[in-house]
Amino acid sequence: MRLIETIARWYGFERRAADPSWGALSAGIGAPAAVTARAAENISAVYACTSAISSALAYIPALVYRRDAQGNRIEAGNHPLARLTRQGVNAQMTWPEFIEHLVASTLLTGNGLAEIKTNQRGQVIGLEFIPWARVSVEYLASGRLAYDIADPLGKGRAKRLLQGEVLHLRDRTDDGLIGRSRLSRAGETVSGVAAANTFARGFLDRGGYPSGVLSYPGVMNAETKAEIQRSFAARHTGTQNVGRVLVLDNGLTWTTAAISPEDAELLESRKFGIEEICRLFQVPPPLVQDYSHNTFTNSETAGRWFAQFTLAPWARKLEAEFARSVFPANSGLELEFDLSGFLRGDPKTRWDAHKIAIETGVLDPDEVRHVEGWNPRAKSDPAL
Repeated sequence: MRLIETIARWYGFERRAADPSWGALSAGIGAPAAVTARAAENISAVYACTSAISSALAYIPALVYRRDAQGNRIEAGNHPLARLTRQGVNAQMTWPEFIEHLVASTLLTGNGLAEIKTNQRGQVIGLEFIPWARVSVEYLASGRLAYDIADPLGKGRAKRLLQGEVLHLRDRTDDGLIGRSRLSRAGETVSGVAAANTFARGFLDRGGYPSGVLSYPGVMNAETKAEIQRSFAARHTGTQNVGRVLVLDNGLTWTTAAISPEDAELLESRKFGIEEICRLFQVPPPLVQDYSHNTFTNSETAGRWFAQFTLAPWARKLEAEFARSVFPANSGLELEFDLSGFLRGDPKTRWDAHKIAIETGVLDPDEVRHVEGWNPRAKSDPAL
């Protein structure tokens, strides 16, 4: 093994350090109950929070700008990346699908990866999303990362991509290299919610009845006890046997163990579990259909809070990663996720903002029309 490692170092490879942050590379999320990122999506609150963030960012307009010598921004609508946002990042995936996949992967595993496709002139011609489960990372002697991508069919050799050939979106890291999933950071919370769901399902599978005690006035041998237990379970447990009449003989009596879901605080613990998951992803509960503490006032402001404190940080992360990975250094190019597009579902607020902008001279009517995606009015228009 030492000889192999020595040869590998000659070619610039190093063995992975035994650091806990590298554990984020595995499919698991570090939860005590071995909940995986994929299994965590079976928790409805995890799926809802992930979908709320990733789908919202996917439909926000993404614009490419170029800064001139004076520092003014000019929209670069003909830039290759701008064309990808309109026509799709590759033959199989649109821009919204790509952003949704990339952000969801980052939320669940701590890392979202995409290969940057370029032509012979170095221009971006496509982006290919890579599931993180297929990725293995090596830390090179140069201080850069190399990404080995496994063949999805398991037939070919792994493809190696270097740091400049990929777009790597990370959640908060422990080492500055590999993102760590927030699910792993809150493994106890996720496992607790999963355990409550498992208990609830088992309770329903048993027909919604608590357990009880079968009593016999005499003495039974072990075989008789086992047979009665099997027979009772087959006829009186499970949702298909709910309400079935219980008939006992030979002096057997049934005593119910008076433990209800309310007594076990099952319902309250499941409600609290939703709040815990929402807290983990920074998503207001009303956005995942939890209205237990809802009022008209906080429902009205939940969307704005979501845009300001949840979407804006993720949009900035995406913008910074595109600037670092996709655009050449000192090119003056930048990508912007226009969060004003989040107000498309609130026309009153949007048009009130336009009115204020026109009245204060910040924008003119044609600029407002441009923001709304309309052409300028013709000069012969009598309304001008």
